[in-house]
Amino acid sequence: MATPRFKEKYLKEVVPALQEKFQYKSVMEVPKLVKIVINKGIGQATADKKLVDIGVDELTTISGQKAVATRSKKAISNFKLRENLPIGAKVTLRAERMFEFLDRLVSVSLPRVRDFKGINNKGFDGRGNYTLGVKEQIIFPEISIDKVSKISGMDITFVTTAKTDEESFELLKALGMPFKK
Repeated sequence: MATPRFKEKYLKEVVPALQEKFQYKSVMEVPKLVKIVINKGIGQATADKKLVDIGVDELTTISGQKAVATRSKKAISNFKLRENLPIGAKVTLRAERMFEFLDRLVSVSLPRVRDFKGINNKGFDGRGNYTLGVKEQIIFPEISIDKVSKISGMDITFVTTAKTDEESFELLKALGMPFKK
């Protein structure tokens, strides 16, 4: 299996650029992308259990890796929610699959968003991680619009080894994430 082109880009272009910008003494100090977590909360799952299976199938199709159903931690009577009910789906991508997904996200999926002006740069958490919200799952070419019964969104979290938001921002920008100007 060939190395994903984004991994090569990271090693050949991003590492030297970040090392120069932040004056790192060692290559090991340069922030890395550790994992990408795709998470989908399914609010109507309390009424219809099949929605969780559909959500898991969609995430599996998008990521190329088996997604798992997430379960509620506690009961909330106002939301008709009992403990341990399946209410969402998530998948964690690492290594090769992570770079493949990042490549597809940046080059194919994000340009398909309607009225796309770039992604918001306010999704950082203060510890070098970035979360991006996607409103429609149909921006991914793997999902056929005809088979979708209900349009739903998802959160994509990029977990990095960066210590600050600035380092994380520069890492993701260098990897090709289209941030707003």
